[in-house]
Amino acid sequence: MARPPRCRLYLVTPPAFEPAAFSRELAVALDAGDVACLQVKVNDASPEDARRIIDALRPIAHERDVAVILNGPPDLARATGCDGIHLNEQRGYAEARRILGAKAIVGVACHTSRHEGMVAAEAGADYVVFGPFFGDPSRCATSDLIEWWGDLMEIPVVATGGITPENCHALVEAGADFIAVSSSLWNHPDGPGAAVRAFLRAMTRQA
Repeated sequence: MARPPRCRLYLVTPPAFEPAAFSRELAVALDAGDVACLQVKVNDASPEDARRIIDALRPIAHERDVAVILNGPPDLARATGCDGIHLNEQRGYAEARRILGAKAIVGVACHTSRHEGMVAAEAGADYVVFGPFFGDPSRCATSDLIEWWGDLMEIPVVATGGITPENCHALVEAGADFIAVSSSLWNHPDGPGAAVRAFLRAMTRQA
């Protein structure tokens, strides 16, 4: 995943949802403005339900040139035509790459650890994820982590964790390539389309 010229949205599905109803919400969100990726979380679903979820959401994203990243087994990502996989830890990277091949997107969550980020980068990850950035101060990263990464590495960095339209711009200014959002978007009082527009305005400081 090449470093984009500006920060973009990276949407993450809720932990649980009904595919048909959520498909409609997803279409509204993706039609509201620029979105780079959709991470589909299926780790807690049965294999049959996971396939049903992916098959419902993948066409909606692909029709709008949005990459589909699976948070689930790599063999399932390959079998269902996903563009890549998101790993919740560094362990498993080599196996995921072996299964998905060199052209697939493989991203790694590095939490708040600079060391984990460096290990993921050296292994060949296409992006790293740092966070959370907002919430319990004892377990949150600061924007300095994003700045540090940008000064050293070319691999794109995704910021995640407690991000809202009201607080995202500091991470954009720090150099985040992507802002990963979930509950603050899907639970927005005016709906997911309004949420996407609010994030994009805040990310570019548009009135």
